[in-house]
Amino acid sequence: MKNIELALVVNGRKEELSIPPNRTLLEMLREDLQLTGAKEGCGHGECGACMVILDGRTVNSCLILAAELEGASVVTIEGLKQGEQLHPVQQAFIDRSGMQCGFCTSGQVLAAKALLDEKPNPTPDEIRDGMAGSFCRCTGYTKIFDSVAAAAELLRAHRGEQP
Repeated sequence: MKNIELALVVNGRKEELSIPPNRTLLEMLREDLQLTGAKEGCGHGECGACMVILDGRTVNSCLILAAELEGASVVTIEGLKQGEQLHPVQQAFIDRSGMQCGFCTSGQVLAAKALLDEKPNPTPDEIRDGMAGSFCRCTGYTKIFDSVAAAAELLRAHRGEQP
């Protein structure tokens, strides 16, 4: 099988790769770019452990062929942090203990970021709906939902908005 050439932006950095045509976005991230934050949980797009943000929307990277991504922009969990400063969503998950084993956490954080980009002041129902594609086998979701609400507060504070 002949490799294909691919150019895209990953975490703000232009990448040019030569990859097999059947490689998934998840495999490309983990194997070619050594970005291991996205995890393969189910391999069927049902759990969200491999979630990334592709051109501004969340996707399960195990379902996307990398060959389809010419010119695309991908954000992984590794791309949220600015220097040594965690993204407010990451900080809220730490502060509110929104993780247990950590396997699903990168997908949870990216789902929360995408939700808060779209709805900066979500209701509890909107948080539950926005996080529906990210499953956690360890917790009862209360701390995850609390983390998302806390992240919304942090983001508003960073923008200088009142609650």
